[in-house]
Order: sequence, then structure tokens, then C-alpha cells
Amino acid sequence: MARNLFEKIIQREIPADIVYEDDRCLSFHDVNPQAPIHVLIIPKQFIERISSTEQKDESILGHLLLVSQKIAEKLGCKDYRLVINNGEQAGQTVFHLHIHLLAGRPLAWPPG
Repeated sequence: MARNLFEKIIQREIPADIVYEDDRCLSFHDVNPQAPIHVLIIPKQFIERISSTEQKDESILGHLLLVSQKIAEKLGCKDYRLVINNGEQAGQTVFHLHIHLLAGRPLAWPPG
């Protein structure tokens, strides 16, 4: 199976503006930002989408949320939005689980 864009970023085959990294996840600025601050937070292990997760993934899912808090603080974001798209119709374009952290402007509701 061909590796996706995010796996290539994790392996440093494609450059990215990295914001945070630990042994379980990586975060970097989105190349097509939808807000002044738009970073992606991805697990290093491959998970296709949120709906493909299982009980065994609970630890990494919680870790990603806690890391998002650290990143928001690091970037000076008091108010921010976290988004996980699940599937093509929901706007998922890279099929590797990722969290969008958006901040730096008022964010309307409902989105899109």
C-alpha cells in the first residue's frame, strides 16, 4: 500500500513547518491555512479516520487532544477550534487521522 502524505512528512521525505513532535505524534502548519493559525496534529501510527478507531486507540486519541492543548498554549491561542473530518463528504482529503487546530480569527458556526 502506498504511503500517504502525512506518513511521508513523518519520515521527513516531505518538508513541513513542524510545531511539535514527540514519540507518538507530530504537529505542523497546514500548507493551505483556513485561519491565521492552522496546524495539524497527527498520530505517527497510521489510523485512517476517526471511525476506524477501536478501544485500543483510546490512549493515542487522548494524547492527541492533550497535545492540542499544549500547542494552543505554545502558539498563544486562548480561543481555538479543533476539527476532525471523517470521510470525503466531511472534507477529509488525507486519509490519515488528523486534528485541525484553528485560531487567530472569529470562527463562525455552523462551519462550511
